[in-house]
Amino acid sequence: MLNSIGLQNPGVEYFMEYDLPWLRTQDVAVIVNACGSTIEDYVELCKILNKADIDGVELNLSCPNVKAGCLAFGTTYEGVKEVTSKVREVLDKPLIVKLTPNVTDITLTAKAAEDAGADAVSLINTLLAMSININTRKPYLANNTGGLSGPAIRPIAVRMVYQVSKAVNIPVLGMGGIINGDDAVEFMLAGASAVSIGAGNFIDPYTSVNTVKGIEEYMKKHNIENINDIVGKVEMN
Repeated sequence: MLNSIGLQNPGVEYFMEYDLPWLRTQDVAVIVNACGSTIEDYVELCKILNKADIDGVELNLSCPNVKAGCLAFGTTYEGVKEVTSKVREVLDKPLIVKLTPNVTDITLTAKAAEDAGADAVSLINTLLAMSININTRKPYLANNTGGLSGPAIRPIAVRMVYQVSKAVNIPVLGMGGIINGDDAVEFMLAGASAVSIGAGNFIDPYTSVNTVKGIEEYMKKHNIENINDIVGKVEMN
């Protein structure tokens, strides 16, 4: 899936007043994905979320950085460390930093998040991509480029999860093209302590449920009692 829909939402105040109360009636952890255009945006948002009845914040560092020429915060060690450090000063709740794959070495940005006090990192976000209509000779997306997600990017995500899990000492949350239990197990073998499903939900709204069942089937097949026993247990050639 190639998209450029942005991060439109009704805002943190609306979320806290209308969405959060309902979420708190469900037997789930509530982790809020926070984004901004400037460091000040991130800090102010996390100040508000720090007072909310949530279980943690995932800092989305793939957003445009207006003050740095529309670069992404997450593309440099310095950028990741700066915004994570500032947020860490105002946020007492668990902090996950979501990393962009559009970098030369993702282990550097992962290390920056760890050095700045993040409790975990999540990866990968979408890959920057483009598709062109050959008849109009214009990109299909109005923004020209967008984020590529889904099964096609899974091998890249698995590789990056493996590399990051070897570079940091904090938990790694894996995502990128997971649509079944086998995919999830692959990420965990690479080093992910937990996994997340995005594009797969557009294919089948029961993807998450079926993935859990698939993991359970894998555990029974291989006589595994604790799923954590397979985290990072890939045997390299």
